[in-house]
Amino acid sequence: MPVLLLAASLSPEHLIATFGTIGLLAIIFAESGLLIGFFLPGDSLLFTAGLLASQGKLNLAVIVVGCFIAAVVGDQVGYWFGNRVGPTLFRRPDSRLFKQENVERARKFFDEHGSKTIVLARFIPIVRTFAPIVAGISKMHYRTFVTYNVVGAALWAGGVTMAGYLLGSTIPSIDRYLLPIIALIVAMSLIPVGLEARRNRAKRAAAATQVTDDPSTADPSAPGPEQPASERLPS
Repeated sequence: MPVLLLAASLSPEHLIATFGTIGLLAIIFAESGLLIGFFLPGDSLLFTAGLLASQGKLNLAVIVVGCFIAAVVGDQVGYWFGNRVGPTLFRRPDSRLFKQENVERARKFFDEHGSKTIVLARFIPIVRTFAPIVAGISKMHYRTFVTYNVVGAALWAGGVTMAGYLLGSTIPSIDRYLLPIIALIVAMSLIPVGLEARRNRAKRAAAATQVTDDPSTADPSAPGPEQPASERLPS
């Protein structure tokens, strides 16, 4: 029951109906760079906002420009936080709202994709919250970060919102299918996370196999193979 209540409270429609445009902007800001915002439904929230704008329930210009600014400022705050806190964040103990594995996931993604992470991470839940923080910790060149931050925010906040608006304007009574559409968006946003987890498991398995097969890792105190009887006979 608590899980169902939490899911209902995080429903994009419920959030927008309860908190309005100001709440929408606050959520986008929090998910873009605050540690406590990693669980918020940014993708589906933007899409739903665009869909509601197509029905005249929200002002399209306000939410597109507002969400873009909120996303940019959120990432800037995340970068500043990471720059101030530094590597000590990697030693911070886990808590209910902070998991070390989330920071590690963002760091690995950053190591693999470099500066492009700031753009790509916008479309990956959890990673998008921690990517600017890791960029600050790694002392990424500030001007480079700002450039990728602005581009990523425009593609994510503007693109996803406009996708909802265009779909809502094209298909009549689209709100009847809102729940399946949101479920599809959530599923698609989780695909990169699943692929990354699968790739990490494969790497760990390969590393374990390599250690097992490497004779240099064998226990020197362990008995070696038994000497054949013919070699044990005196000459």
